Amino acid sequence: MATPYQTGKFYGPGGLWKSKKKQAEPTSSGDPFNGDDKLDVEHVSNTSSLDPTEAARPARSRREAPPLVRDLAPEERAGLENALVKKIDLRLLPMLILMYLMNYLDRNNIAAARLAGLEEELELTGTQYLTCVSILFVGYILMQVPSNLFMNKIGKPALYLPTCMIIWGMISAATAAAESFGGLVAIRFFLGFVEAAYFPGCLFFLSSWYTRKELGFRTAILYSGSLMSGAFSGLITAGITGGMDGKRGLRAWRWLFIIEGVITIVIAFAAYFVLPDFPRTTTWLTEEERQLAIWRLDEDIGEDDWTGAQNQTFWHGMKLAFQDIKMWNLMVLLFCFVASGTVTNLFPTVVQTLGYGNIHSLLLTVPPYVLGVITTFLNSWHADRTGERYFHITLPLYFAVIAFIIAASTIKTGPRYLAMMLMIPGVYTGYVVALAWISNTLPRPPAKRAAALAAINAVSNASSIYASYLYPKSAGPRYIVAMSVNCVTAFIAIVAATVLRFTLVHLNKKLDRGEVVEGAVAVGEAVPGEAAKKGFRFVL
Repeated sequence: MATPYQTGKFYGPGGLWKSKKKQAEPTSSGDPFNGDDKLDVEHVSNTSSLDPTEAARPARSRREAPPLVRDLAPEERAGLENALVKKIDLRLLPMLILMYLMNYLDRNNIAAARLAGLEEELELTGTQYLTCVSILFVGYILMQVPSNLFMNKIGKPALYLPTCMIIWGMISAATAAAESFGGLVAIRFFLGFVEAAYFPGCLFFLSSWYTRKELGFRTAILYSGSLMSGAFSGLITAGITGGMDGKRGLRAWRWLFIIEGVITIVIAFAAYFVLPDFPRTTTWLTEEERQLAIWRLDEDIGEDDWTGAQNQTFWHGMKLAFQDIKMWNLMVLLFCFVASGTVTNLFPTVVQTLGYGNIHSLLLTVPPYVLGVITTFLNSWHADRTGERYFHITLPLYFAVIAFIIAASTIKTGPRYLAMMLMIPGVYTGYVVALAWISNTLPRPPAKRAAALAAINAVSNASSIYASYLYPKSAGPRYIVAMSVNCVTAFIAIVAATVLRFTLVHLNKKLDRGEVVEGAVAVGEAVPGEAAKKGFRFVL
């Protein structure tokens, strides 16, 4: 049976509607996307000859490209789009990576500070240090969903993200003034509360600029900031411990927080002048580039992205996300990924069990992160190039499972350091592809995507609250319980990815048959016209 897009007919509650093309007219706002750039519809009352299933389908109109894009030849369009993507890359990615590097550094530098004298000077006993590590994630979890929905509502990421960064930079620097367990716990809680805005906000920000086929590699580039921070943290702490311990009467760990906090604040002020807002609200593109930036996202999914603050409601976005079973599947997948990767929260402590001194242990934490950056880039680049997600997510996890088994099984230095070299690449190589799979699977509307990204990231980080307690010094060097839990959660992640793949295959088959798929873009809506015409399918 011919589709409505082949016949030019659409079906609504009142009967058959015929499409009638209408010439685009300029609007008072000057925005070609707010004018009559859609197909008008004309009602035809006779529905007696219609298939009942077709008659039940909701009416939907199809958007036309804006004038400056519609008039381009295919070769011109391809050239302009390639240039546009490069321009977006240069404007967004370097600053976002630098900001995320500092975000992760300020969050996890307490692990390196342990080897720089923090625990001894504050006289932390029992599990007090582990509580200071864990408490950050309580604040981190509480703020993620409200923060993402608020950023989507105001539509000003270029203002919101740097402001949050300045605040967390000041809080991080204030850690140097901690004099007791209680003071350190309070500082860490509020640090997590403010830092929560950044990572889910960045994921949503990227998905508002890049198409689904471009998103995986850009997510990997962003996440490389966290992996590089792991490498830099060891190097910086080793340098400060060796050269600044005792300077001006301050221990090395206090200098660590002061220096990194000040750097964070300086970078945040620079970000005000670099980061753009959303494609529709940005001012640094030409009008032709702006129209193309908006239209290519519309074309990719079949529905416009961020259109205005009045369309971005908090509760509606949360409701749509929580009604979609795919979000819950993704939540299990990401939770298990992060649970397996919580070893990084105390990685210097784990490496120290090899028996080397503090500075050598800090230096030995660098190679696993460097390898992780390399494998993450290669895997994500290939995932975007092939348009495949499942195997790029699951295959690295098998290496993580092997690494955790080796770490729990032996006390020999060589095999155990090999396991440490595999842990970080094994988890994070597939993790960044899984992050892109969220936006690929829950693409529109933006309020739903923002809520889903934040909710998934918040719940996944809940594992960091309990994980720190799995690494008391008394459990070293094998950390059998911790490594066993990491191994099991890595395996569950493989299972969750497999279930999601079967789900998406089933939904794609329904789309092939021309059936309405609820949740394809938003719960209660079929795949939009332009995307359906171009063959929208979920990325596998």
